Amino acid sequence: MTHILVNVAWPYANGPRHIGHVAGFGVPSDVYARYERMKGNDVLMVSGTDEHGTPILVEADKEGISAQELANRYNRVIAQDLCDLGLSYDLFTRTTTGNHEHVVQEMFKQCLANGYIYKGTQKVAISPSTGRTLPDRYIEGTCPICGFDGARGDQCDNCGNELDPDELINPVSKINGETPRFEETEHYFLDLPALAHANLTWLKSREGWRTNVINFSIGLFKEVKPRAITRDIDWGIPVPVEGWIDNPNKKLYVWFDAVIGYLSASIEWARRQGDPEAWRAWWNDPQTPGYYFMGKDNITFHSQIWPSEMLAYNGAGSKGGEVGKLGPLNMPEQVVSSEFMTMEGKKFSSSRGIVIYVKDILARYPVDAVRYYISVAGPENSDADFTWSEFVRHNNEELAASWGNLVNRVANLINKNFGAIPELDEDSMTNVDRALLEQSSAAFDVVGGLLERHHQKNALSEAMRLVGDINKYISATEPWKIKDDESRLGTVLHVAAQAVSDANHLLAPFLPHASQKVWEALGGTGVFSPLPRIEEVEDLDKPGFHYPIITGDYRLGETVHPWESEPLTAGTPVPKPSPIFAKIPQEAVEEELARFNEELNARKEAEAKRLEEEQAKLG
Repeated sequence: MTHILVNVAWPYANGPRHIGHVAGFGVPSDVYARYERMKGNDVLMVSGTDEHGTPILVEADKEGISAQELANRYNRVIAQDLCDLGLSYDLFTRTTTGNHEHVVQEMFKQCLANGYIYKGTQKVAISPSTGRTLPDRYIEGTCPICGFDGARGDQCDNCGNELDPDELINPVSKINGETPRFEETEHYFLDLPALAHANLTWLKSREGWRTNVINFSIGLFKEVKPRAITRDIDWGIPVPVEGWIDNPNKKLYVWFDAVIGYLSASIEWARRQGDPEAWRAWWNDPQTPGYYFMGKDNITFHSQIWPSEMLAYNGAGSKGGEVGKLGPLNMPEQVVSSEFMTMEGKKFSSSRGIVIYVKDILARYPVDAVRYYISVAGPENSDADFTWSEFVRHNNEELAASWGNLVNRVANLINKNFGAIPELDEDSMTNVDRALLEQSSAAFDVVGGLLERHHQKNALSEAMRLVGDINKYISATEPWKIKDDESRLGTVLHVAAQAVSDANHLLAPFLPHASQKVWEALGGTGVFSPLPRIEEVEDLDKPGFHYPIITGDYRLGETVHPWESEPLTAGTPVPKPSPIFAKIPQEAVEEELARFNEELNARKEAEAKRLEEEQAKLG
């Protein structure tokens, strides 16, 4: 058994998450974690809501509530949505826990002691109307390198170069359109240049990464500058240095602390298990691989920033240093980044109404229909477009008509003719029967190999190819016409049921809710496909602070490793089946498009009114 660490990007807690978000970090990470568990490996999958930084303050100010109140609200909303989506986190927590604060401060202090954090000054963007520091990403202007109009204050999405806000040409605040002023203030910096050689050497040793991810990551090192890791802000983790720790207006900035969440969440998980050191098996053992799942806008933080923080903590940069008490931290095995998903040809934007939230789509459609569409048409290696017509087509033609109908036909024929899984009579088997069983058994290596290389679209296509071949087998053998040869009928239906069972195993990482139903349709009992749950907990270090976590018991047994063909037992009762999937009415496409356009227009009007009011305030 191998330990496998699955680290999932932390959704930001300033609003509910939409389908574009979970297509990048959510469903792909869960598919992989479920596959590794089915292989019998010991998976630790962690994440949580990212809750610090200026954007939280900006949104809280709009609503007239505290930043903590806003974070509490969206932490709960996001946790519920991701749980409903079936994402099998061992722990989904948050960055406002006492545990996270302690781990972040430990990382800071050791990196400082090793010489990779130092004090300096930097120009920061200030809002003239509020006097508050503006987040880098809330400032836009023209890129000084490529001339792209719409570059952000931290990065240009057009050329991929890192930027500082004061480098932008004609910078403006996205919050209210005003021109920020820049002031020189004292901050702590992460010395990325001192870590660049070690970081780049590690990157160049990577194998099997998606081409776009590794090329982008290496490109980050064309020019490396130190980055400030503190801000003039009152919402964040206190800086653990004398003279700063009690300063209410100096905090560690969100991008430094959020990536440490993978480690702090693992430590919190271990503490909640009653074994505070259990996390070390996933972080200190160099044989344990760690996979990081996210959208492509997060690559910088996972192939440069977080690795640099770990190298600094380990004392592995050009300045040397000592390993801290957390021990030598494992570098990522792979950064598994997806491209962007658009919606009906437009870039997702909550503020402009180009959005479909996870909660809304799950309220109207089956969860596995959503997971399937994300898996089969998502932005794995290139940008993808969510369209309602394709969502309905994939559900109706592939899930309902091909897979769901197959399960029902086979289960119904068995129930009607035998009432239980029939015997497999070797003497009545044909080459056609054997060929299907050989194919369904061999598919585990094919699909598994693709999943291990993070080719999930191809893996799903191979699993569905088997579904198509089982349908062809049923059509060719025509069991409903076998009237006078019970042995042959039993063999055909046993072979069909075994192949359906194999296909269900292959599809289980993608369709966890439906796979449980298919398991039961063939007479299976107990939990075949474990699902997550929400638990209300109290903070381990801050009495009285309560919040929801996602967790679950995903153990599949000590000896049963269902990533293989598990022979069906003749005589197992098979009940009269119920439909696994239902077709979505074609009218739903027009209804969703009408809803989309209505919301889009409403958001445009609201945004125009808001900007008009902001301009009026500015005079």
